[in-house]
Amino acid sequence: MGFLTIFFTAFALSMDAFAVSLTKGMTLKNINFWLASKVAFFFGLFQGGMPLIGYLLGVNFESYIKAFDHWIALILLIFLGLKMILDAKDKPEDTTSYYINNKDLIILSIATSIDALAVGVSFSFLSVNIIPISITISLVTFIVCFLGVLLGKKIGNLFKSSAQIIGGVLLILIGLNIFNDHTGIINLLF
Repeated sequence: MGFLTIFFTAFALSMDAFAVSLTKGMTLKNINFWLASKVAFFFGLFQGGMPLIGYLLGVNFESYIKAFDHWIALILLIFLGLKMILDAKDKPEDTTSYYINNKDLIILSIATSIDALAVGVSFSFLSVNIIPISITISLVTFIVCFLGVLLGKKIGNLFKSSAQIIGGVLLILIGLNIFNDHTGIINLLF
């Protein structure tokens, strides 16, 4: 497996995490290097760790993982999206926060990296060295998400008080998109 293939795989896998990082950047106050690094670290860690776990699970559990991964992502992202929207309605005067809860970061990281778990399972069929692939996925995701948080801060300043509601809606849409990618349900409806 060539470097460009690995890089583009890593970039593609990081897109859900980028969208969530963008959302977090919109809804957090006083974004600084440390806060952007923290968000990017969690996403990079999980996005790079999941292919390793998937690789180790291998073919024995592939059908089980693919059968429900989209449901987990859908439920987690809708839950967090609704939570953000409801929190914004409780605090309409100021919907931004100074910090992000580690528990929320872990849930978001898991929800956006489940596809990477399935990719790791598929890598086990290719007899590739998974360690450099996982490291590349982690690094690419870290960089993309770090930039996503900073870009989200710029966008969030434009929307001010509605940023948290927009962020919640985006999380729900990401969950629905992941679900649709796996089930094609929207294609069936239209």
